[in-house]
Amino acid sequence: MRRAFSTVKRLVAHSAPFLPRTHTCGELTTDHVGARVVLAGWLLPERKVSKAMSFFPIKDSHGTTQLVVRRKRDSCAGDLAALSDIPIESTVLIEGEVRVRPQTSRRGDGTGDVEVEVSDFVLLNPADRNLPFVPSDEHCLVNEELRAEFRHLDLRRASLTNNIKKRSIVSRVIRDTLHHEGFLEVETPLLLKSSPEGAREFLVPSRVGRSAHEADMHPLFYSLPQSPQQPKQLLICSGAVDKYFQIAKCFRDEDGRKDRQPEFTQIDLEMAYVSWGPPLHQSRIGGHEVRAVVESLIRNIWQQVENVALPSSFNVMTYAEAMSSYGSDKPDTRFPLKIVNVSSLLPDQHRARLEGAGVTLEALVIRQSDCQPFLRANDGELGVPDVDRIVITTENKSNWLDNCRYAAINRALGMNPGDCILDITAPFSRRGGFRGGSTALGRVRTRLAEMAEKLGDYTPPTTPHFLWVTEFPLFTRADPDKDFLAHGRWSSTHHPFTAPMWQDIDAMYAGRISQVRGQHYDLVLNGVEIGGGSVRIHDAAMQDYIFTQVLQLTKSEKATFEHLLHALRCGAPPHGGIAIGFDRLMSILCKTASIRDVIAFPKTGAGTDPLLKSPAPIAADVLRQYGIQPVQRS
Repeated sequence: MRRAFSTVKRLVAHSAPFLPRTHTCGELTTDHVGARVVLAGWLLPERKVSKAMSFFPIKDSHGTTQLVVRRKRDSCAGDLAALSDIPIESTVLIEGEVRVRPQTSRRGDGTGDVEVEVSDFVLLNPADRNLPFVPSDEHCLVNEELRAEFRHLDLRRASLTNNIKKRSIVSRVIRDTLHHEGFLEVETPLLLKSSPEGAREFLVPSRVGRSAHEADMHPLFYSLPQSPQQPKQLLICSGAVDKYFQIAKCFRDEDGRKDRQPEFTQIDLEMAYVSWGPPLHQSRIGGHEVRAVVESLIRNIWQQVENVALPSSFNVMTYAEAMSSYGSDKPDTRFPLKIVNVSSLLPDQHRARLEGAGVTLEALVIRQSDCQPFLRANDGELGVPDVDRIVITTENKSNWLDNCRYAAINRALGMNPGDCILDITAPFSRRGGFRGGSTALGRVRTRLAEMAEKLGDYTPPTTPHFLWVTEFPLFTRADPDKDFLAHGRWSSTHHPFTAPMWQDIDAMYAGRISQVRGQHYDLVLNGVEIGGGSVRIHDAAMQDYIFTQVLQLTKSEKATFEHLLHALRCGAPPHGGIAIGFDRLMSILCKTASIRDVIAFPKTGAGTDPLLKSPAPIAADVLRQYGIQPVQRS
């Protein structure tokens, strides 16, 4: 290694053989004391103790080791002093002896009990002295835009490195668990045909199937999958695979949102012979086989990765209960605030008046006795219009509701002077029930918890709260994300292949579409939806009826599903599945608010990639090869 020192003064990369490393920078312990080791990694800022001695941390993806450099009066020491001239974040190879740190300097974690006294080193590749930022300095974090532009540098931060490692570990647990459960991992195509399944698709132009004389005809496109929904159903219909899984890449061309990515990863499952709702199980819908596998998978992940034992089964709540009690289709059940339907407590004539107007009176009671953490948060701005805030006093206790004396309401709500009630008249259909994903008071409830946490009055429990939400409306007109496809028609709440509850099949064929519930189940963790699945329609006639009579697909729209209808007519078994959002699951496991922190090369909230500079325009002559002509804007 000696002749490598001459390169230090010139700060050039070492392009010649070098010693293999013997250990990683996170591996050494007191068991290695006295051993000669070779480490490789990034050199971090020097801490000079005296003219005769300096400390340098050296870091790799496994951890950090402290180096000791002693400057003695010989030629070797002079070479070692050159370490001080190397820019931080340069890649170096060092050789030295492992020693025990002084007792007062030991940290007792990882490599904190030892240090390596350097005897030799090689500068493998110098870093620029003017880096955009120093990733090792996590106490001075630059803005997210700059870190996204230089993501390759940002990934050196220990927090991101650890997230990527944990993601790999969880991937292994997923595969091990599902292989043990008898699932086969099967890859499905990424280049598909566009179909009206719900979300907006990414389209990929293609020259495949076009002859030279067709160059001026309509261009041909593949679409990237929103999910492997149709291929995995076809796989189960084929009979070749009884239980399928895949850690699948998916794509959705949606408007930018901070918690979404245009390309994302999901844990995708599908099973044959999934039930339609046996009466012996907690839920009235089918698919208990799928949910049992998912609960086993989640338990294994938490046990092996977090060392946390989860319950043998997860709670189940219907969509109607979630919306009425928590005002959300993904309720956070970690805190006790519940919404009360005050209409049910009113005298008959007043309740009838509200029902006639198509509204219900809901309330959220903040009691001093059992809601102490939310009292200060309740004084802040709620951010939701039309919500009335009434503080109960001795003067208004008996007539706070429209100056009417309803002692029964006060008793039912358990209100006392000093308590606060938040109420609103909310739209409600007696025939169709709730619609959408949240109510006004549900959003207030979530905001109160967020504000109380920021104020330090409320700390969410560390125990994860898993919950299945079931019995969603099968069809909706309340999803703005699907308006571009629906054009005023009914659209599927989940996707068009979800089976109705068997109890509601007659209502569907009778045209009472708003009353039909689906065999759809969402998995919610701490108020975040991490997965969704359903029992699928295996009856071709029922699937055709939903396409034609309920969703009112055009002939061309329906044609995109002909292969699936044919597969159902070929004796397809009852089947069902689920998709779990892997990125969101990892953000929870890594305790980070942004899913970008658990993806190696994420897009921004606007869907762009500042590092690889995508998306980007394509030259007109290339577009012509695909039959695409740029629009000339005036």
